[in-house]
Amino acid sequence: MIKIITVGSIKEKYLKDAIEEYQKRLKKYTDLEIVEIKDEGLLPAKQAMEKEAEKINKHINEKEYIITLEIEGKELTSEELSKKIEDIMIINSNITFIIGGSYGIDKSIKDKAKYHLSFSKMTFPHQLFRVLLLEQIYRAFKIMNNESYHK
Repeated sequence: MIKIITVGSIKEKYLKDAIEEYQKRLKKYTDLEIVEIKDEGLLPAKQAMEKEAEKINKHINEKEYIITLEIEGKELTSEELSKKIEDIMIINSNITFIIGGSYGIDKSIKDKAKYHLSFSKMTFPHQLFRVLLLEQIYRAFKIMNNESYHK
């Protein structure tokens, strides 16, 4: 099971359509759950991240393998991410990815993560990043199953 906990909601129809498409494609490989947490971006940064962390904590447990998405994390190729997911699934079939809000992810959540992943040193809009993450998870499963996928 893959769970994605993400701060903020999707408003743009084209992004919703892309997310729905990858959700549909991933059904072949795994169960997928997406949990949206309210973005507290109007509060000061520290307060916003703490409040978001409280909400995130309600959706995670110690049995899940938690991966935070953060600029300071380790960058992987698609093949390396596929291998990482495959290796994790041998020991734990519940992987939870966490996408923070506009200020990032609170340290309390980062401390619970078993892996810190970065897609780039660049900053992406959170709504678009959800699509990128879903695409990479889908690509990872295609690679794991030795299925062709465009490059």
